[in-house]
Amino acid sequence: MKALVAVKRVVDANVKVRVKADNSGVDLTNVKMSINPFCEIAVEEAVRLKEKGTVSEIVVVSIGPKEAQEQIRSAMALGADRGILVETADDIGALEVAKTLKAIVEAEKPELILLGKQAIDDDSNQVGQMLGALLGAGQGTFASEVKVDGGKVQVTREIDGGLQTVELQLPAIITTDLRLNEPRYAALPNIMKARKKPLETKSLADYGVTAGTNLKTVKVEPPAERKAGVQVKSVDELVEKLKNEAKVI
Repeated sequence: MKALVAVKRVVDANVKVRVKADNSGVDLTNVKMSINPFCEIAVEEAVRLKEKGTVSEIVVVSIGPKEAQEQIRSAMALGADRGILVETADDIGALEVAKTLKAIVEAEKPELILLGKQAIDDDSNQVGQMLGALLGAGQGTFASEVKVDGGKVQVTREIDGGLQTVELQLPAIITTDLRLNEPRYAALPNIMKARKKPLETKSLADYGVTAGTNLKTVKVEPPAERKAGVQVKSVDELVEKLKNEAKVI
């Protein structure tokens, strides 16, 4: 069984982002970039399925600038077998990403397609669902548990009311949630081996996709700074401040 995992290059989750002076976006100058945390969970799940003998090959795909090779190599160090970089310097929307992944799925013919449920830079949470619609394939979103059995996969989903288990025919699309697993750290020998694993570079045109997006960023600004808290000496003083200063009662 072949698994295809999509990963996105984003600002590292531990970095405090800075807004550009002209409020046009986030300043990426000298900022550490990493695999999107939810995508890393997807890679880990594919590797665990491979260790169980369920998956025989893991293909990692990323769409973005040339530097996204770093994130593909990181996924290879975690256990992926080969990578595909669809190189583009242009901004592309979720639909264009889904169309590109659809073309890759049709070429690679994987039984499992794993994606993070959302990226921490735009939080769109759209690509997995769009890909499912384009392929006409079953999808299990917000997965907290995955069990593959023959030609079917059971996905336990995290929903507002608790947990929901769905059974899908393969090929199927799964988007991963936080509680699915905890990604491992890459060992140094595996990092060295990842440098020699095959990585193919493609373009959007190779898959018949035109760069672009229907979304336009109007303005980006940091959240308002919170005022320092104060200590009160009595309940009466607290009530007075809540009523006259905070105006919440």
